[in-house]
Amino acid sequence: MALDPQKLRLHVFEKTGIKVDVDDPIFALVALNEAVLEEAVERHLARLDGAHAPAAATGAAYVPPPGARPIPTSHEPFSRRELRLLAAAAGVAVLTAALVLIGQAIFSKPAGIPPAKLERALQTLDAKTRAAFEAELTR
Repeated sequence: MALDPQKLRLHVFEKTGIKVDVDDPIFALVALNEAVLEEAVERHLARLDGAHAPAAATGAAYVPPPGARPIPTSHEPFSRRELRLLAAAAGVAVLTAALVLIGQAIFSKPAGIPPAKLERALQTLDAKTRAAFEAELTR
């Protein structure tokens, strides 16, 4: 595809309102960019043609290069391997949550009753019960 300077000049003017002369150095940059892009596209097309050539010559289906992984065509949402990994991740999550809960149960202390509230509760008891309760607290 050849570069049409007049069309590009008109496009720049329509988009920006800036008049660009066809002798402007920016056109050299655009032409250079176009040449580099065209060369890169040709290289990639040649690589693709080279990869397909052996299979096309024998009439066989396309064989990917070594190390390439095929794209799965299964209609199942997950493969067996993915299901095993998902189950393992779920198991690890459950075990971790259980470990955290067990750790909290072992290492946390109950809050207890604040002393001021305990003193008020003791004052509401009769003398005999209060004396027995205080005796148990001092043991």
